[in-house]
Amino acid sequence: MDEPSSLLDLTAGLSAGKQERADAARNRTRVLNAAARLFAEHGPGGVSMQDIARAAGVGKGTLYRRYPDIASIAVALLDDHERTLQEKLLRGEPPLGPGAPPGERLAAFYEAMAELLDQHTHLVLGTETGRSRFATGAYGFWRTHVAALLREAGTEDREAMVDLLLAPLAPEVFQFQRDQLGLDVRQIARALTALARSVVPNA
Repeated sequence: MDEPSSLLDLTAGLSAGKQERADAARNRTRVLNAAARLFAEHGPGGVSMQDIARAAGVGKGTLYRRYPDIASIAVALLDDHERTLQEKLLRGEPPLGPGAPPGERLAAFYEAMAELLDQHTHLVLGTETGRSRFATGAYGFWRTHVAALLREAGTEDREAMVDLLLAPLAPEVFQFQRDQLGLDVRQIARALTALARSVVPNA
């Protein structure tokens, strides 16, 4: 089953952007490279906008004109990784992409998200922690995707169910399981797959 037009429209909206001037593009690259280094060392919560401006060699005004806060910089860094997964959900091979039963696709989505979180936890923590999680474009995409799978499966109360199914993918939950409980990504993915099978039995 193809993804609904709302999901395709959301992807188009996330992909839209203005053409940059050369100097603006250079500054953006410098800012993102500096932020990536600092986030990897300290996490987004341990980095200030002044730290990034200093490391990038740009003025604070230049930085704030493009990025109003740390979360917006983390979003920009995470964007490419999330777009790759979004493309696979829309047009990739099943079971991650169209063509597999909805339960199998939900399980594959969980596995892919566990891998993304494992590789980029520090960035996701900077963009999707607490209430800000629900305001990100990526969360809207994941929500639309999971809702479509539940609708295809005929799941009852899917409007309430969809956010409950996304809750285990909150970055602070993943970080706690991995870093505090010592679970590896395969264990977390197996548990998520079991959850998918319990909700949509054809997984």
